[in-house]
Amino acid sequence: MGKTSRRAFLAMAGTAVLSACGSNTVHSGKPAPSTAYSAGVTRPKPKPVDLAQWYHPYPETGVQEAVTRYAAAYRKSKVTVQWNPDDYETKLAAALQAGPVPDVFEGQVTVDRVRQNLLVPLDDVIGPVRGDFTQSVLAAQTVDGRTYGIPQSLDTQVLFYRESFLREAGVQPPQTLDELVDAARKLSKDGVKGLFAGNDAGAAALAGPLLWAAGLDYLKDGRSVGFDDPRAATAFAKLRDLNGSLLLGASTDWADPIPFIDGLTAMQWTWLWNLPKIQDTMKDDFGVLAFPRLDAAGAPSVPVSGLSAMVSSQSLNPDAAKDFVKWLWLERTDFQQEFATEFGFHLPARLSVLDKLAPTTDAARLVKENGRAAGPLWTSTANTALVDALGRIVRDGADPAAETKAAVEAVKAELGRLSA
Repeated sequence: MGKTSRRAFLAMAGTAVLSACGSNTVHSGKPAPSTAYSAGVTRPKPKPVDLAQWYHPYPETGVQEAVTRYAAAYRKSKVTVQWNPDDYETKLAAALQAGPVPDVFEGQVTVDRVRQNLLVPLDDVIGPVRGDFTQSVLAAQTVDGRTYGIPQSLDTQVLFYRESFLREAGVQPPQTLDELVDAARKLSKDGVKGLFAGNDAGAAALAGPLLWAAGLDYLKDGRSVGFDDPRAATAFAKLRDLNGSLLLGASTDWADPIPFIDGLTAMQWTWLWNLPKIQDTMKDDFGVLAFPRLDAAGAPSVPVSGLSAMVSSQSLNPDAAKDFVKWLWLERTDFQQEFATEFGFHLPARLSVLDKLAPTTDAARLVKENGRAAGPLWTSTANTALVDALGRIVRDGADPAAETKAAVEAVKAELGRLSA
C-alpha cells in the first residue's frame, strides 16, 4: 500500500466532508469501579489508564516527534502514539471495525462512521468553547446537533495572484466573477494564461466556491439540495466563460504551486500551505484573495478543511480518551499553535489562538470572514455528481441549466438513500 501524505489526505477529501445522524452507545468492556469505602479508609489513587492515539504520516519533518512529546506531557493517562506510514484510511477503517481500536485518532467525521456508531459524541468536551471555532468548521464535525470531532488545525484554499502581472495589464484583483473572467482574459498573453484551477478546468476545485459565490451551498439545512436554484447555473456558466484563459495540461495539478511559481499563470487557485514556497520564489510579488462573489447577493469564500481528533466508541476508556482530547486540542493552546505553524504553513483551529498568532494577516482574516466547508451530509457520491456536471459545462459546452438540474436530481437521490 502507498503512503498517504497530509496534503494528499486532505486533497482527496476535497470538499466532501461526510457525516450523518446516528446514535453512539459506548461500552467500556469493564465493570465500573466500586466507590463504596468505609469511613476513614483512604481511597487508593487511581492508576493512569493506557490510551492509544493514531496519526497518519505527516510529510513535514518534526511532526512525529512533536505529537509524541505532547503525549508524553500528559499525566492523567499513558498515551502511546502510533504513526501509520501505510494507507492510513484503509488501516483505520479496518481497526475501527475489527480492532485493535485506537482510543483517539485523527481523520474526518464521515456518514459511515456515525451510522455505524463508531464515534463518541464530544459535545461535553467542546461545549464551553464552541464559540471559539468558526461555524463552518464545526458544521463539518456536527450531525443533528451532536459533535464528533475536535478540529486540530486548518488548511484553506485561496486565489494567489502575481501583483506585477496584474499591474502591467492594468488589472485590479478581482472581487466578482465577471471581474475574474475579465482579468483572466487580459492576463492571458505572451505564453501566460490568466488562471490555473486544475487540469480539469476547475471543475473539482471550484464547485463549492462557485456555489458560495452565488449565495448558495451544497446542502440547505443539512437535509436538502442547496443549489436547486437558477443562480447555480449562472455561476457555473461564469467558469465556462473562462475558456481560453485557463491553463490546461500543466505538469502538476492545482494543489501544487509550480505553474504559478514558474510564471505559466498569473493567478492560481491552490492551498494556502503553499505560501512559504511561493514567498521564497516571489518575495513580495504576490497577493491572496478569497474566491470572488457572483454579485451583491453572493459572497466571497475560502474552503476550509483539516483533520480532527475523534474518540472510538469501542475504546475501553472513552472518558479518559475524551479527557486527553480536551487537554491536547482545547486546553494546551501552546501545543495547538506549534502543531499548526511550526511544521508547514497551517492555521490554528481555535480563533483565539489564530488571533494571538496573526491578528492582522490576510490568512487569518480570510478564514474568519470567508471560511466555508461542506455540510455533514455531503457525500462523495453527491460530490461526484456535481463535479461531473460542472465538468461537462466547462469543457464540453453543455447547457448549465440542464446539467445543474441533473446534478440536483442525483443529489436528491443520494439524500434519499441516506435517510432511508
